[in-house]
Formats: sequence, structure tokens, C-alpha cells
Amino acid sequence: MMTIAKAPDFEADMPLERRLSREGQRVRLATLVRLRWLSIAGQAAACVFVAWGLWYPYPVWACFALIGVSVLLNLFLSTRYRKAERLSERHTALILVFDVVQPTGLLFLTGGIQNPFAVFLVVPAMIAAATQPARISVGIGVLAVLCATLLAFLHHPIPWPAGHSLALPFPYLGGMWFALTTTLVFSTFYIYRVAAEARALSDALAATELMLQREQHLSALDGLAAAAAHELGTPLATISLVAKEMGRAAPADHGFREDIDLLISQTERCRAILGQLASLSSVSEEHLAKLTLSSLVEEAVAPHRDFGVDIRVRVLEASGPEPVLRRNAGVIYGLGNLIENAVDFARSEVTVAMSWNETRIAIEISDDGTGFPPDVLARIGDPYMSMRDEERRQSGGGLGLGLFIAKTLIERSGARIRFDNGQSDHATGARVVLSWPAESFGRLTVAPSAEPETLDLPPPLA
Repeated sequence: MMTIAKAPDFEADMPLERRLSREGQRVRLATLVRLRWLSIAGQAAACVFVAWGLWYPYPVWACFALIGVSVLLNLFLSTRYRKAERLSERHTALILVFDVVQPTGLLFLTGGIQNPFAVFLVVPAMIAAATQPARISVGIGVLAVLCATLLAFLHHPIPWPAGHSLALPFPYLGGMWFALTTTLVFSTFYIYRVAAEARALSDALAATELMLQREQHLSALDGLAAAAAHELGTPLATISLVAKEMGRAAPADHGFREDIDLLISQTERCRAILGQLASLSSVSEEHLAKLTLSSLVEEAVAPHRDFGVDIRVRVLEASGPEPVLRRNAGVIYGLGNLIENAVDFARSEVTVAMSWNETRIAIEISDDGTGFPPDVLARIGDPYMSMRDEERRQSGGGLGLGLFIAKTLIERSGARIRFDNGQSDHATGARVVLSWPAESFGRLTVAPSAEPETLDLPPPLA
């Protein structure tokens, strides 16, 4: 028996990039628990060494009490939740707050920021910066700075040999506080930026893979239809044979004669439908596996017509016959996304110009909008980048994950993409030029030669 798996739901309520980003920022409980066990071991070893190795007097049992609180929290988390549990933002923030407050208490009992271990106040802020959203990272960082400032003024004496004391000059303490806070701010900001870019890239690539899986799923439907037709062919032939035998045996005036004739006609109809399904895969492959360059462009352009913007498709340069290409769903999707962006930002017109010769194939997309601002042009193609202009930002449009996916898919086909702003009267807005070597785009053969239409645009092959 053949079973067809249910297709994944690609239309969830929450935008894909937001869902992926939230999942990427959830921290496994086991990770935080292991880190705290390492911290507990280091804190206990330091207390034991200072108290009974160096025999420096300090509130050792109060320090062990604070370490015990951390042990109890670790045991509670380990028994209350599964190790693979991914904590919510709120729970992670509470745990990181504890990881700032607990060492602050230890430092309060052992010299404040004079204690060399004061640098460990930076660790929870760095963990937050690497794994949490900006608001939590900033909150943990501010809390750590406030704790360091408090420890600069309020603390027990630093452990020192009995009968002696260590009093550091206030300017030196101020320098230690400044070094600690600047290290905390710089390191957390740097880690947050690096982690955010890594998450954005990972999420965008995951979204690209999901989109490709959907395309592959749709492509596989033809094969499933053919397999279903093959599996159903035998029982349908049996039903047809029995119905015909019943028709021969039943006289013309029999009460069930009309029902038998209806059964025979419907089995013939089912046989015709199954015949179409069985040939669907080969027919689809014959018609869709190859297409001309103009057909590829038209397939990408068609969904974006009738939106109040005129889309003109032109042939800019035709050196030789029009190429016939292998159908590439990724290229069609990416090209359609670029055209959609051009339609969104155009005032009234978008131009799609095609060029080809014996070695290169190129497609140029231009609009009559305001073009790319310099800051966007320098970072275009990055996932989750800012909008093209303030008006589009307020209306919810822009250039982000969609453009990144389009750029990735098109570059996978061997293309080079250039983004710039048009300089001529026909291309005053943004312009995107896609250029392939003929062999990398799967060029098969050539179609009859097409006469180029004149279009006053800089040639994309230049």
C-alpha cells in the first residue's frame, strides 16, 4: 500500500524568520547547568585554597552558603526539567540575573572589585549577548555594571594575612572599575553583533532550505500521481471486467440495467483519468524541463503584473539565436523576488531587459523609483537588512530575508549579481544585473533568432 506523507505547513501565523530567530535564541538547560557546575567548582576551590591553603581570614562560611544556593538551584533545575529543555527568554533571563547576583555576593564578602575574580561578572553578560535578544542582553549588562559600581564602594576587606590589610588608592580602584565596565560593554556588544549576524545567516539559510523543500515536494507530486495511477490500475480493471460481465448477463429490461450501464461508463472515465495521471510526469517533464530565456522571464514576471506598475520585457542584445535553458525553480523564484521588489519601489514602470551571446546570458531589472540609498547599496543581500527608504519602512516593505534568499538561489546557479542605480533616462532608479556563463545556466540548444528591441540602457554584459 502506498502512503503519501502530509506536506509541511509553510503558512504558519508567525513569520518564518521570526520563528527561526526565536528558536535559535533558546538556550538548552543542560548548557547553563554545566556552566554553573564549572563555576561552582571554581568558586569552591578558590574559597578552600584561600581559607585553608593561605589561611587568610574572611567570611568563608557565608561564601559557602552562597555557593550552596547555586548548588541547590542547579539540582532543582536538573530534576524539574529535562536536560534537552530549551528555556524561554524569561527563564533564561532569571537564571542569568542569578548568575550576576550570586558572584556579586561572593565579591562583596571578599574585597569587591579589588578581588581579581571580579572579572567573572562579565561572563553572564557575555552569555546573554551570545544567546539572547538585545533587550535581555542590555538588561544583564546594565545589571553587571551596577553591581560592579556597588562593589567599588561597598565590600568587606579583601582576604589578606592576619594582622595586615590591603588598601588600594582610590584612583587605582577607579581605573579597575573603568577597565571592568569598558571590558564588559565592549565584549558584550562585540559578541552580540557577531552572534546576531551568525543567527541571521543561519536562519536565512534555513528559510532557503525550507523553500527548496517545498519546491521539491511539489515536483514530486507528478511522480506520486503516476505511482498512484499504477497502483489503482489493477483493481479498476477488475471492477470494469465484472461490470461488463454483469451487463452481458442482465437483459435490457432488467431493473438494475441503468445502474450497470452507469457503473461501466464511470469505470471507463476512471481509466481515462488514471491514464492522464500516469502520463503526467513525463508530459510535465517534456513541457517544463526546457524553456526559452523569454519564457523563463515571462514566468517570473507574470505574477507581478496588474499591480498598477507597467512591466516591460525587452531584448537588449541578441547575438545569435535565443537560448533554450533547463528549467530551474530556484532561478525563477529568485528572479520573481527581484521583480517583486522592483514593482514595490517603482513609481510607474519596471523594465526587464534580456541579453545573450555565445558565452553569456544576462537579465537586467530596473525601475523608475528612487534607487538604492548608499548605505543599503553597501550591504545589499545581507539577511534582515534595513528598508530602502523611510516611506517603505513605514509601509512595511523592504529588502531583507526575501532578497537574501533570491540572491542565494540565483548565485547557486552560477550567476553573478550586480546592484547599482541607473544613470540613464530609462533607468533612474535601482538596477539589478544578473549574468551567467552560458554553460553554467544549463544551456541546451538554441531557439530561432529573435530581433532585439532597442532600449537605451547600458549593456549588462559590459
